Amino acid sequence: MDVTPAFEGWTSNPDGTFNLFFGYLNRNYEEELEIPIGPNNTVEPGGDRGQPTHFYPRRQHFVFKVVVPKDWGLQQKLSWTLTIRGKTNVAKGWLQPEWEINKQIMMENLGGGVDDENEAPTVTGSPAQTISLPASAALSMTAQDDGHPKPRGQRNALPPQGLRITWIQYRSPGPVTFDPPEGSADYGKPLTVTTKASFKVPGVYILRAIASDGSLETPYDITVTVK
Repeated sequence: MDVTPAFEGWTSNPDGTFNLFFGYLNRNYEEELEIPIGPNNTVEPGGDRGQPTHFYPRRQHFVFKVVVPKDWGLQQKLSWTLTIRGKTNVAKGWLQPEWEINKQIMMENLGGGVDDENEAPTVTGSPAQTISLPASAALSMTAQDDGHPKPRGQRNALPPQGLRITWIQYRSPGPVTFDPPEGSADYGKPLTVTTKASFKVPGVYILRAIASDGSLETPYDITVTVK
């Protein structure tokens, strides 16, 4: 099965530039696919615009954004092309007014409750690092939240769920194992998650930690060079 890129919509920035957001649908239900940057995974214009090379199963929303200048024409298009197993799919993004989105639309697409006061978590994390096999990489990320969205009513005595951090492969020439792969905090508390990333083959990896408050997400990328 193949992977279909998707244009999610665009937002404007205070400096007059624009963000074009893309996600994808990996039609596999279990298989994770790798499509290296190059003719089979390219964004035009530009080629490499920060798109992923590792594709998780099913629909993944708002995976990356491309910032385009303030003079980007209303009909000018940015195209993401993916080719795998002999099939090519293309997603084209442009500043069509109907495609303008906001955080409320993002919350709806991410499956969380819509809270107009909610802002995405703020994050800090480990710097880039270099290791030599068979060593593993110790990575950490800290997320803080604004207290929104408010927790929904619960019938049990457990504290309401707050922030969650999940580690994923974003660009990877080989498999990565995270121990632990995620962590969570009670509502209203900051969260720091440290993980051990283990590798089997050398190369340059971009590993992503995603902080979620249940409605909005903030990614944080860490480059690990494995020798």
